[in-house]
Amino acid sequence: MGFLAPWFLVGLATLGLPVWLHLLRQHKTTPKHFSSLMFFERRTQSSIKHRRLKYLLLLAARLLLLLLLVLAFASPFIRTSTPVAASSNSLLVLTIDNSYSMRADKRLERAKQQAASVLASRAPRQQAQVLAIGATATALTQPTVEGNELKAAVESIQPGDSRSSYGELARLLRSLEQTSRQPLEVHFFSDMQKTSLPPAFVDLRLGDATRLILHSVAEQTQANYAVENVTAPRSVFDPKKARIQAVIAAYQAPAAQRTVSLLINGRLLGSKTVDIPENGRATVEFLGLDANYGFNRGEVKLDGGPADALAGDDSFFFAVERADPRRVLFVHEARGQRSLLYFRAALEAAAEGAFLIDSVTSESATGIDLSKYGFVVLSDTGNLAPAFEKTLRDYVRAGGGLFIAAGPSMAARQKVPVFEESVKESRYAARAAERFLVAGSMDVNHPALRAGRWDNVKFYQAIRVEPGQARTLARLSDDTPLLLEKRLGEGRILLLTSTLDNISNDFPLHACFVPFVEQAGRYLTGSEVRPASYLVDSYVELRSEQGASTVEVLDPRGKRALSLEQAARARSFPLTEIGFYDIARANGRHELVAVNADRKESDLELAPRETLELWQGTGAQPPPAAGPSAGQTTKHQTNLWWYVLVAAVLVALLESLLASQHLSFNKESA
Repeated sequence: MGFLAPWFLVGLATLGLPVWLHLLRQHKTTPKHFSSLMFFERRTQSSIKHRRLKYLLLLAARLLLLLLLVLAFASPFIRTSTPVAASSNSLLVLTIDNSYSMRADKRLERAKQQAASVLASRAPRQQAQVLAIGATATALTQPTVEGNELKAAVESIQPGDSRSSYGELARLLRSLEQTSRQPLEVHFFSDMQKTSLPPAFVDLRLGDATRLILHSVAEQTQANYAVENVTAPRSVFDPKKARIQAVIAAYQAPAAQRTVSLLINGRLLGSKTVDIPENGRATVEFLGLDANYGFNRGEVKLDGGPADALAGDDSFFFAVERADPRRVLFVHEARGQRSLLYFRAALEAAAEGAFLIDSVTSESATGIDLSKYGFVVLSDTGNLAPAFEKTLRDYVRAGGGLFIAAGPSMAARQKVPVFEESVKESRYAARAAERFLVAGSMDVNHPALRAGRWDNVKFYQAIRVEPGQARTLARLSDDTPLLLEKRLGEGRILLLTSTLDNISNDFPLHACFVPFVEQAGRYLTGSEVRPASYLVDSYVELRSEQGASTVEVLDPRGKRALSLEQAARARSFPLTEIGFYDIARANGRHELVAVNADRKESDLELAPRETLELWQGTGAQPPPAAGPSAGQTTKHQTNLWWYVLVAAVLVALLESLLASQHLSFNKESA
């Protein structure tokens, strides 16, 4: 017998409280009036009578109640032994780690050899199953007794690029135990990497009928150097202003000097020497990027220096697009020159030449080819030509972006053009006496609002738009929607329910205006969803709605990654390999996606032995090295706190009855 929380046994000191209370209540003296004490003889009264305990049964009940409560908090448990069933009655599960770190030092080959050895020594007619585990688990076979099928499954396992997850393995084993309804004998072959452990140990919990046997294929922690991260621009408009930073890390490795090279499309652009501290990181920076127009395949690579255990992470891929500035069409009323001035200044200051603005009045906005524009801005436009509004709606459905700033001219309409949501009313606030409106709740996680909150911005006029199917990103202090987003086909629409000048608000006069304009422009052009690189097992969005058009994805080997049905229906795609994916989205945009392994796999530090032993202890006790046999026993842990708590409740009821009887007896005596 043992206790899970033995420190609660300190509470046994409270057992003296009932004894003290029972003794205290014995010494009672009733004062009496008497004329004189001169004829009384002085004597000492004995206190032995006062030290005698009364109501022993009540005292025992109270002591027992306190004892049971202390034991319940201490969580007592007992270990029981149960006979082990014959090996042929359990399901043998061979789980092989094929994550990225298993490429180091031929670890996967050793794991497959050990798995084949365990498979050869299994009991006759014992069912077995083979699993491969990375970020997710893959069942290579169903439970079967066919040795050739199991052996072929083990041999077919290839090294993957995913990160291993022991928490995912534990979850799968719990599910497998419930579905198979038989004991599991799990052999796990892995390098026992520390970074594969989940943040919470409870995620490693195993079922009571699962015995976990760990087979480590890594003898010790090995030194490794890696390009941990590369910060590169998504798009380059001026190659001379491009800046690329790379972080070089030493994982459990001594200080070293390495050469870092920058390559674009396999062409060397520059090299620098960097000193990496022991178990530390160093940063190297490259200025300028001589890239071709279109998408380019970038790589930062480690050269020279001592060899490390995992050579694959010595390179880091990134994708960069060389392009001319995107054109923006700004549609405004003839009198609305101030909004154009502020918007143009903000966009040119923030985006470093990424956008060029063409302005046109709403009266002359006809016959314009919108396909050459990255996004369109409607700045408080009144009546738009029906032909232009239809052209604009088709442009958005095909994947274009639209930014709408609503003011007095648009408030006169019943619906916001293209946005197609009803205008309810105009909201006015005074400029004096602090009666203006301010921005209230904001979704700062949205790409258009990641620059921060709009603190201290004063809004004097805004139109109330019925959100309908739109998503509200920001609200004013009176709960009026301030910024809304709506998807139309493959395109995006942002609606600001106030103007872009400094008449209806003072937004353009605040520092938050410039980053908002930049982030909104990047969001509407789709550049915010294209980072320079992704991690393996990430997802990329292919379309906003089903049935828009087909998509095409080429994997790093140049093969089609989607079937015809998936190309017509899939909304997202998992990136499972290291390299470059070539994606043609449903909105017609082409994209080159760079994928790298999670650098947590580069840290080859082994998990503590004590942690692995605790993990095994959460299930059935592991058998001896020679293997289990019929008649052997395995130990299980049974918690007793529930039974102790039930007993405490019963004793509490008994104590209440005894106390009631004694109180009634004392009243009758009085």
